[in-house]
Amino acid sequence: MYSLIIISFYLAVVAFIYIAQWTSLDVPFLQWNQKVGAEYEQPNAKNIFGTDFLGRSVFRKALYGAKVSITVAFWASVISLVIGVPLGAAAGYFRGFVDDIVVWLYTTLSSIPYILLILAFALVLKDKSIDFSRLGLGRVELSGIATVYLALGLTSWVDICRLIRAETMKHKQREYILAAQSYGCGNSRIIFRHLIPNVFHLIIISFSLRFVGFIQAEVILSFLGLGEKNSPSWGAMIDTARLDLPKGYWWEMTAATAAILLISLALNVFGDAMRDSLDPKLKVQ
Repeated sequence: MYSLIIISFYLAVVAFIYIAQWTSLDVPFLQWNQKVGAEYEQPNAKNIFGTDFLGRSVFRKALYGAKVSITVAFWASVISLVIGVPLGAAAGYFRGFVDDIVVWLYTTLSSIPYILLILAFALVLKDKSIDFSRLGLGRVELSGIATVYLALGLTSWVDICRLIRAETMKHKQREYILAAQSYGCGNSRIIFRHLIPNVFHLIIISFSLRFVGFIQAEVILSFLGLGEKNSPSWGAMIDTARLDLPKGYWWEMTAATAAILLISLALNVFGDAMRDSLDPKLKVQ
């Protein structure tokens, strides 16, 4: 429950930031780019985590950084699940040629070092645009945060695909699938109306646990200069603080790492609790 409270706090901060942007609300603690004190001011009652080299509040920057990390983690999780779940279900259900193609595809991707694969996708997608004129959306520019979650989502579906494939192979021979086939249900109906709902607890658990990995991956990409440029992120804060740390200015590094540690610990504990609650195998034991 404590973990759920922490996660809810982070989500509330992110939601409030988006609402403030959409409605043009003037909220003082969201004005991260305003000077609030002297340069490199140590933590005090006014500025909890002190100020940076421009006199900006480190605490405000850390709060605003939650927007980038959680947005990236959410959309990267959605993209990876949208790709991995249908592919895994199709491979496990149809087997044969379809299974061979899917297994070859995720085996090839998993053989490439993960961080190098993410960097390659991020560099390829950086500053590109996609034409959605037929949908009435015009051209969508890929930069900053969009590049990061696309790169993560397109490279991180392998584990969930492998998991759903294995579960689908077990469920395919069960009575409810045989009953659906005997009633003349089509393959797509069996997969999306029967198979996937019965393995949905794995999707929920995977979604909660993958959040941590995506947050950490976003921090790495931002640290390497491939993340959001126009607003602070935890990775960018760490990148800036590493130059200040030898000079004795430790508070920006502390704020960014504390924010990452708190959300990562809460998500891990909450994900374990979700697994214990939703996994039918653990309930039987």
